[in-house]
Amino acid sequence: MTRKSEGGTNTATANRTASSLKSLRSQIDKLDLHILKLVNERAAIAGEIGKVKNDQSAEVFSPAREEEVLYNMLEASKGPLDPNTIRAIFREIMSGSRALQRVLKVAYLGPEYSFSHLAAVERFGQAVEFLRVGSIQAVFEEVNRGHADFGVVPLENSTDGRVADTLDMFLRLPQLIICAEVKLRIRHNLMANCDQPDIRRIYSKPQALSQCRSWLSKNVPHASLHEVSSTATAAELAQKEPGAAAVASRQAAVKYGLRVLFTDIEDSPFNLTRFAVIGHQKCGKTGHDKTAVMFRVPHNPGSLVEALDIFKQAKVNLTWIESFPAKTAKPEYVFFVDFEGHIEDPKVAKVIKSLHDHCLEVNILGSFPMDQTSS
Repeated sequence: MTRKSEGGTNTATANRTASSLKSLRSQIDKLDLHILKLVNERAAIAGEIGKVKNDQSAEVFSPAREEEVLYNMLEASKGPLDPNTIRAIFREIMSGSRALQRVLKVAYLGPEYSFSHLAAVERFGQAVEFLRVGSIQAVFEEVNRGHADFGVVPLENSTDGRVADTLDMFLRLPQLIICAEVKLRIRHNLMANCDQPDIRRIYSKPQALSQCRSWLSKNVPHASLHEVSSTATAAELAQKEPGAAAVASRQAAVKYGLRVLFTDIEDSPFNLTRFAVIGHQKCGKTGHDKTAVMFRVPHNPGSLVEALDIFKQAKVNLTWIESFPAKTAKPEYVFFVDFEGHIEDPKVAKVIKSLHDHCLEVNILGSFPMDQTSS
């Protein structure tokens, strides 16, 4: 009798659980249909906005407006979804809505699932035409020639500092400007189709190997390190060669069918790369902006200090500074800086004027919204 009673109780409990699940799933189905209806209504309005933009010859991509939307949604969200999930959802909604107006062409350093590709997806979503190229120089050239609307290039890394190829191309093509920035948390993984003791070669991009050098020397000291053009290329080689491994993204491991042997192998837990979205388009003001400039000062004692003092006197906060060899006969340097504020701000306009008065050469690389993504 006891067993039958227990069996009956278990059956009743199972029936109540099944009924509860059915009811909850029914609520989700209704909400999904409502969400779908609202998303399509939003897209229809975005299509109308596209017609107005077309009549006014306005740009399809508006980084300032998109950052405003994301900021408003994150401020309004009370959970339980985390901010990164909210950003991803609205990024794709805006990407699809933007594509109803025009499908943008975006160049990046490939192959697919390189960190440059992941940064491009983070900024533009999936509803664009991605143009995969083989070098940072080619990204600039594709945008400069009008083959791509925008390009995504690495600008600096929190571990390795500047990306020299990008700074060099700003010198060569100063007519291209920064339209937006993307901050990407870089998580490196060791992947292979063999076990750790069998690894003989490890492929990756030079910067990735540098960012994991300590971990690799401690955990796979018997393997030789080989530099290739991108982390995704490294994953492709690891797939093809026996005894080969790659340092790359988890997405690259999935793409090339590799086993992730170790995760988060970067030496710094705060490994962040900042990417620049380059193009010809000027960006409107958001109130949370940066302006980027490159300048060359006279080759005199104290010239750089005097240039930097302009920012101090104006109480304008510098957020980045790099020196780079100038393309001149003399051994001179160009300085890259970005700082808080928009070119339309009176304070920033005053700083720019003072720089022109003091420097031999000043190029404004653009004003753009700060990426406020938490790392």
